[in-house]
Amino acid sequence: MSSATPHRLPLAGALRLGRPSDIWFKPALSAVAAVAPPNLTLLALGRLDLAMYTMAGSLCALYGHNRPYAARARVLAWVVLGMVGGLAVALLAAALTTNAAVLVTVGAVLAALHKTGCDATRVGPPGNVVLTFISSASLFAPQSPGQVPGHVALALAAGAWAWLVGMAPGLLRPHGPERRATAQALNSAAAYADTRGAADGHARARAASAAAIHAAWQSLLAAGARPDPTRRALEGLLVRAEVALAAPADTDPARLRAWARALRGTGRVPRVEQSRESTDELLGVAAERALPPRSPWHRLAPFAPLAARTALGCALAGYAALALGVGRPYWALVTAASLYQANVTLTWSRGVQRVVGNLVGVLAFAALAPLAHLHPAALVLCCLALNFGAEALIGRNYWLGSVCVTPMALLITEFARTQDATELITDRVVDTLVGALVGFVAAVVVTNRRAGDRLEDALTETERARESAARLLAEPDPAPRALESAHRALAAALVDLRAVADAAAGEWWQRALPEERVVLTEQSGHRTLAATVRRQGLVPRDRSRDHDPGRTTEDIRP
Repeated sequence: MSSATPHRLPLAGALRLGRPSDIWFKPALSAVAAVAPPNLTLLALGRLDLAMYTMAGSLCALYGHNRPYAARARVLAWVVLGMVGGLAVALLAAALTTNAAVLVTVGAVLAALHKTGCDATRVGPPGNVVLTFISSASLFAPQSPGQVPGHVALALAAGAWAWLVGMAPGLLRPHGPERRATAQALNSAAAYADTRGAADGHARARAASAAAIHAAWQSLLAAGARPDPTRRALEGLLVRAEVALAAPADTDPARLRAWARALRGTGRVPRVEQSRESTDELLGVAAERALPPRSPWHRLAPFAPLAARTALGCALAGYAALALGVGRPYWALVTAASLYQANVTLTWSRGVQRVVGNLVGVLAFAALAPLAHLHPAALVLCCLALNFGAEALIGRNYWLGSVCVTPMALLITEFARTQDATELITDRVVDTLVGALVGFVAAVVVTNRRAGDRLEDALTETERARESAARLLAEPDPAPRALESAHRALAAALVDLRAVADAAAGEWWQRALPEERVVLTEQSGHRTLAATVRRQGLVPRDRSRDHDPGRTTEDIRP
């Protein structure tokens, strides 16, 4: 896409509802379980004014629900530390100065750090928005230096409780995340098998299947290297998903879906028959665990344009709100921070969702405020209900979750004292519109010309991985570990290429993208990927294909 290409700015599509997540109730229940005890305790003590600080730690329970428990323990610990660290910086700034412009600047820098850290580590939903909401609101909470340690300690204690809440389901279903990831890979592979590798939409289904399979392998890798019969059985099922990706015309989709259904609950994982070659294929899992991690700079560098957009957009949104005389400029700052996605087109869609959700949300607040004002207990219970609703609905579309998030955020401001509902609604509407407008303008102005460079790098990496796999396929007897390592490298490269290409396609003001090269590279890469699966003995070999390791069953079918 060149800069001359017209840019579509969808409206209806941005508001279309999707299917709820398979585990929508888990983050919703975790949020209630993490928030309720600290808030009810403060209610009993008559200190609801401290609830903002405990909420900072409690909301950490929203993270990590797709991670195996061994990895979740680490992720939640880092999220708690990141949340408490940002809160400490914000409270210290609030204690040292009351200059609103300085506080907005600090909030913008923290927002950029949150965005970069969450994207680079792929921490997953809810991403940087919750971290930025807490730190930005704390900047404008009246504070003295002597109060900061106590308030940070409250957040840390609530964060420790949130960590326990997030880890508790592992006592009943220790392999739940890995089972869900494997089931998603099987269902995605079945959807590709339905196309027989040739029907309309087969290329997109193939890319989605490859991404789901790769994500499932990463889930098993993150679970640790300790031998485990259940994970071993899941690895066998993933091998079958890879077979479906290699030979969709020879795959029974119903069987894949039956295996996926069997992974629900805590029942026994289906055991699939494995040949010696497929057993050797799993040796690559141990080899991949031994790979050294990428350097922090290598992971952070691609996100520099997004960090600049976030810092500039949040700062300008806050300054604009101050210029308009709005008493809570951090709402405009948070609105801007919530917009920034992988490219400008997705940022526009998120802006539409944010504005619609917030405007409907303030109407919900107007209806709930009289009830919440009846008693502090009613205020706490309303917030808990909205917390559950937000997490239950946000998976269907961001705007729908925002309908609950907005009144909850407004009610949280009343923990310290009851405020005028009309003033709160007015400030929230103005801040939403200002933050969305200024934030999107910043996204357009701060160009991401590195998107094209990243695509070139991804193409080069994929071509290199394909050539490496093809060289091994040309050998008469390649080592199983080497072939499996090449298979894993190529699969990861193809998934990354598709993600980078999609992100670059929605970016503005850049040189024309090599779209034809992307398509050809993906086609040849998937053919070679299928050939590695055949060579490992997982699919019956056809001698007519031995001279062309890049051909697949689709290529020779009449």
